[in-house]
Amino acid sequence: MSAEIKDLSPRAVWGYFYELTQIPRPTGHMEEVTRFMESFGKSLGLETLRDEVGNVLIRKPATPGMEGRKTVTLQAHLDMVPQKNASVAHDFEKDPIDAYIEGDWVTARGTTLGADDGMGAALAMAVLADKGLRHGPIEALFTIDEEQGMDGAFGLKPHFLKGDILLNCDSEKEGELFVGCAGGADMNISFQFKEDTYVPEGDVAVKISLSGLKGGHSGVDIHLGRANANKLMFRFLKEAVCDYGARLSSVEGGSLRNAIPREAEAVVTIPGDNVEALWELVSDYQDMFREEYAGIEEGIVFTAEMVDLPATLIPEEIQDDFINAIEGCQNGVISMLHDFPGTVEASSNLAIVKTSDELIEIKILVRSSSESRKYAVCSSLESIFALAGAKVEESGAYNGWQPDIHSPILGVMKSTYKELFGKEPEVKVMHAGLECGIIQGAYPDMDMVSIGPDLEHPHSPDERVNIVSVQKIWQLIAAVLERV
Repeated sequence: MSAEIKDLSPRAVWGYFYELTQIPRPTGHMEEVTRFMESFGKSLGLETLRDEVGNVLIRKPATPGMEGRKTVTLQAHLDMVPQKNASVAHDFEKDPIDAYIEGDWVTARGTTLGADDGMGAALAMAVLADKGLRHGPIEALFTIDEEQGMDGAFGLKPHFLKGDILLNCDSEKEGELFVGCAGGADMNISFQFKEDTYVPEGDVAVKISLSGLKGGHSGVDIHLGRANANKLMFRFLKEAVCDYGARLSSVEGGSLRNAIPREAEAVVTIPGDNVEALWELVSDYQDMFREEYAGIEEGIVFTAEMVDLPATLIPEEIQDDFINAIEGCQNGVISMLHDFPGTVEASSNLAIVKTSDELIEIKILVRSSSESRKYAVCSSLESIFALAGAKVEESGAYNGWQPDIHSPILGVMKSTYKELFGKEPEVKVMHAGLECGIIQGAYPDMDMVSIGPDLEHPHSPDERVNIVSVQKIWQLIAAVLERV
């Protein structure tokens, strides 16, 4: 049962995390969870503020005798990514998360867990509530709508925070201290067209479906080589159109800009005489995809079924330019960082492809820790879709967090970690976007490090958080707060 999670250690952290799983909080639906957080702060008798965009700030006075210490700001975001398996009936705006213990991990049944970043929020709540910790002045910042647009961080005003040090609790590997992250930009691409109402005589309609992919976080997991459902689907569509007389009526793949798409489906028409050959092509592509992604994707399912003839088709010239552009656009890892081996510098995620009445919409999230490289990738994507006749707009650009390996708080955390656990932590730069870069823009003198427990497969229904690692992060936070 989900309630058993509350008995894990440290009990306060897991208890607060359990409470957060019971509050629907997908990005864009923050009112209930921000009210909860305000009530929490006030119930402790602590100064509790809410800014004009909806961020909640709770301040806790220093332990007597430690008032002269630097102020530490603990920071986490309140929203979660709403992803579920197709077979699961779950309304993220109404239903609690069905979390449970599975061995050494906590996960959820068929949906994202929300440990990104509910666990960070729970850690901060436990610090605020614990009367036995020794520390200087503390404030906890709970931001809204991080997952799509980082609206809370962008809305922060100078002087709202008093902290000298920021401990961001949104990274996902215990034993690693993060001192930098990638920036990003959204590429919003569209084709306008007038629908073709002529369906060739003798054509039949087929729905092609791709499912069973792992997906994942388009920053944290992009280097794992997982399949992108949109790229695979359009690879198939190109051959179906060129060699089997297929005409595209509709296509839909992916649902979130920062999640690697796990599923896609398309409706095409083909000459009736080609049905059996298309069935064989679908089977061949399934075998090929499974072979290419052996050891990475275990559950690829690629199927076809007969459906009713659609009323309209995408005009051939639009269809061909659309398919060619998707086939040609960059996706996945583009460059690596030299100074931090194994860390991605720049990537793109072909996140969403969707057709509706006389409109094709495509969304790509570009990430890079280099501003110049970020704009180079955006320019490359703009070029290929502009050549195809699409309208291309860039939005939501945000800066990365530039690493400072001489950071004072980094030094404290490195020495504390070694004393606690007998080994040196790794110092890393994250390819995912953290709010630190945006907060740094408003508070340039704030000293920052990002930490977190072991969290696997965020932004997918396989998301899980390691139980022992949560205990270790709690120990680290408690020890660092006593020292700074």
